Amino acid sequence: MRDVAALAGVSLKTVSRVVNEEPTVAVELVARVRLAAERLNYQPNLTASNLRRGDGKSATIGLLVQDVSNPYSAAIYRAVEDVAGSVSVSVLAGSLDEDPDREREMTADLIARRVDGLIIAPAGQDHSYLQLEQRSGTAVVFVDRPPVLLAADSVVADNHDGTAAGVRHLLGHGHRRIGFLGDLSSIRSALERYEGYAEALRTAGVPPDPGLVRHDLHSEEMARAACLELLTGPNPPSALFTAQNRITVGAIHALRTLRRERSTALIGFDDFELADLLQPAVTVVAQDPVAMGKLSAELLLKRIASRGSAPARYVIPTRLITRGSGEIPPRRR
Repeated sequence: MRDVAALAGVSLKTVSRVVNEEPTVAVELVARVRLAAERLNYQPNLTASNLRRGDGKSATIGLLVQDVSNPYSAAIYRAVEDVAGSVSVSVLAGSLDEDPDREREMTADLIARRVDGLIIAPAGQDHSYLQLEQRSGTAVVFVDRPPVLLAADSVVADNHDGTAAGVRHLLGHGHRRIGFLGDLSSIRSALERYEGYAEALRTAGVPPDPGLVRHDLHSEEMARAACLELLTGPNPPSALFTAQNRITVGAIHALRTLRRERSTALIGFDDFELADLLQPAVTVVAQDPVAMGKLSAELLLKRIASRGSAPARYVIPTRLITRGSGEIPPRRR
């Protein structure tokens, strides 16, 4: 800034006012300062500027999701970015990959960068490590899954009832042997989806069959292998409920390998790109990641401005989208 001031022939304070876009500087001086800055390739040091702000805020927030390459996480990220950008707040984001240690490391790194708040889709099962940071002024909101051992706002999907609605849909089309392919059993949302599956069966008078259930499938290939095992067994299911979008894709690969995509019903939890263009198109229980990301960001910005209210849990409804794969009837024996 001193170099810019010298080249423009103005004071250091004038350069500061131009950089901060204060309206009290004469147009001629603004032009001189900007020309000097351009010639010197000067860029403001935002970190240093934030340290000098009177409110102590950095105008940045952190976002930690499970995998920014997953369409679901990416939709949350974009929604958070849109809300934050509308008030000139930047977003620093990262992927946790279901690793609790990585969650702690990346959280510590973001806090060290002086973010004003954090939005976390958690991997761990103990978030008490954030209590001190909360007391120190860092706002925290959880998305997709609630916190454990920490009082904080959370925005989650209606996992239980959404899954139950999907299973009831399969039951309504005559299915009684319905397989369940689930994500890691350590994930709260995965557990809620299985509970919705089991409750819908029990309510219909169909005892859940443990032989039709596969947990801890955290990749397309694992889901494909588990689905092949179920479908090639002595008494295969006539329908499948897949509890996550990548699990659904793995199951579709298995069905096509066995040429059963038109004879085995399928409903997936989470919509995914091109699901409506497959043959048959895939029936899904769709979450609303945009609404979840938007609400999470709005809650965080309110917490940053004022922390007076008690933490709350917000549940975003799901909706069943029928496209064809979930409406395939069971084959007659």
